[in-house]
Amino acid sequence: MADTALVLGAGGLAGVGWEIGILHGLAEAGVDLSDADLVVGSSAGSVVGAQLTSGRFTLPELYTRQLADPTGEIPGRLGAALIVKYVRAVLGSRNPEAYGQKLGALALAADTLDEAERREVIAGRLVSDVWPERRLLVTAVDAVTGALRAFDADSGVPVVDAVAASCAVPGVWPAVTIEGRKWIDGGVHSCANAQLAAGHTRVVVLAPQPAGGGPLPSPRKQADALAAAGARVTLITPDADAKRAFGRKTLDPTRRAPAARAGLAQAAAHVDEVARIWKG
Repeated sequence: MADTALVLGAGGLAGVGWEIGILHGLAEAGVDLSDADLVVGSSAGSVVGAQLTSGRFTLPELYTRQLADPTGEIPGRLGAALIVKYVRAVLGSRNPEAYGQKLGALALAADTLDEAERREVIAGRLVSDVWPERRLLVTAVDAVTGALRAFDADSGVPVVDAVAASCAVPGVWPAVTIEGRKWIDGGVHSCANAQLAAGHTRVVVLAPQPAGGGPLPSPRKQADALAAAGARVTLITPDADAKRAFGRKTLDPTRRAPAARAGLAQAAAHVDEVARIWKG
């Protein structure tokens, strides 16, 4: 049975930087999570997961990339009016699927840049469009039904398209067309989708967004459910310094570098707990 799982949650470009900073810091301290049997990535986590498992980058190289000028990135913005729509949708939804339907409708009606232009940005982040040999799950939500799907190497979908769908923040980026259907951000179903690590005995969850809301389970609730089923689980969320580094504009490419530095600094506080799980 597969043993270890790394869950990488949603959190914008700041979340990408923070997750890579955490992973780099842990590896420097002797706890390398890049050898996980399963990697689950949602939104920001799908970018990190695809990069981490691609074999194209070492963790030091990935970390250095976060500190470089964000050439090729397009700033995104979750404005106040859009946030209000999100809040109304979550408060008026009985389950994650209903919430996904509401945000799917919002995404399909939004005036955003072209799908192809957005795909180029994602391709620039990943470099490779080949699924890794290690098992990688990339989450996205059907914009019409609100159902969660986890794309993998057997899906027949190019990894760049899967990651673009997983990062398609409703109202900010275009919904992504795959197999004749439209797909939106995997973080719409939950911030972490840690339930997809069920069956693994050792699980580490990195969750840039620690909160749930309404029908959406928090990463903590999902981690507790895995633990109740017998897994050894640790959940890492941003500390106070990381939250300050994120700021309010997590989709702003300029937040990536300070978030990465904050993640690297925070990693030291988690080395022992992660080592007990990963090496135990």
